[in-house]
Amino acid sequence: MIRIVSLKDIGSVRIVAIASVLGLGGCVSEPLIHSEIRTVMDTQVSAWNAGDIDGFMEHYWQSDELTFSTPEGKIQGWQATLDRYKKKYPTREAMGTLKFTGLTISCVGEDAADVAGRFHLARNEGPLSGRFFLKLRRIDGVWVIVRDHTASD
Repeated sequence: MIRIVSLKDIGSVRIVAIASVLGLGGCVSEPLIHSEIRTVMDTQVSAWNAGDIDGFMEHYWQSDELTFSTPEGKIQGWQATLDRYKKKYPTREAMGTLKFTGLTISCVGEDAADVAGRFHLARNEGPLSGRFFLKLRRIDGVWVIVRDHTASD
């Protein structure tokens, strides 16, 4: 049974509790979460474009449970993902210049979000582009990528 209650009769904290109980979820602080995640994405682009793969990887969950997948296969763990990036992009020139476009951020909860978008790499050996789908979690107050599925065009 659902009871209709006037919004002026209850505080915002109770609204969140009622939404959670009813399974309505959502993000009360969605604009803030979008801003925080955009900052993560922008920081990644800046690190990449500075040739700093370690800095780029700071926003991935430093756990053996991190999942990075491509059509070529699945990599498990932060260190294995870092090693893959360093092998695939051994020099600043090989890294090229990164740009993300078409970002869509969807809150799954106060501490979880999905991000979809496109990546574009301008490189001397030719451009590379594709799509990515990320699952982010806020762990210890920090947004980190816990799952990354990336596919080139």
